[in-house]
Amino acid sequence: MRVLARLRSPRAIQDFLDGLDYSNFEAARSPRGVLRDRRAQCFDGAVLAAAALQRLGYPPLLFDLEAERDDDHVLALYKVGGLWGAVGMSNTTTLRFREPVHRTLRELALSYFEFYFNLAREKTLRRYSSPLKLARFERAHWRTDDAAMPRIESALYALRHYELAPARALRALSRIDKRAFDAGLLGARREGLYRAPRG
Repeated sequence: MRVLARLRSPRAIQDFLDGLDYSNFEAARSPRGVLRDRRAQCFDGAVLAAAALQRLGYPPLLFDLEAERDDDHVLALYKVGGLWGAVGMSNTTTLRFREPVHRTLRELALSYFEFYFNLAREKTLRRYSSPLKLARFERAHWRTDDAAMPRIESALYALRHYELAPARALRALSRIDKRAFDAGLLGARREGLYRAPRG
């Protein structure tokens, strides 16, 4: 865990995550497990980011973005001057770091909306969660014990989630244009991308 001491800003934490391999369809690892294996998916990447942010004095918080016909996405939250930012691990280029310029969590979630899409080019983000305080899991040794991860996942997905837009607006969404689609998937591991069922 000593490597976390070298990560002295949220941006440095993001750069470290960007240097890890993206893992597909594997059990989530604790921060210690991620550092050991040098690979992560979005959930365990977010937990590692939360641990690193805690070393900088931020409370360790997770944030869930809930999608339809797509995977959910988990981020670590941080707040500067009353404004929210996020750090995250993603298989796409556009669902990672956000500067702390968002007044509310809804604003933060909306910053991901246009860039959250599936392989059918559908915009899929629908809801966002309340923050999950990882301080709840101190006795489970969440920084070092892989066995704590399922408990954290269950608690995160059980939180209240808030709708981003009314159904009538979502029914009228256009598909993402090809240039933005291609840019979002730059460097992605295709085998790890969600494939929406036809129909």
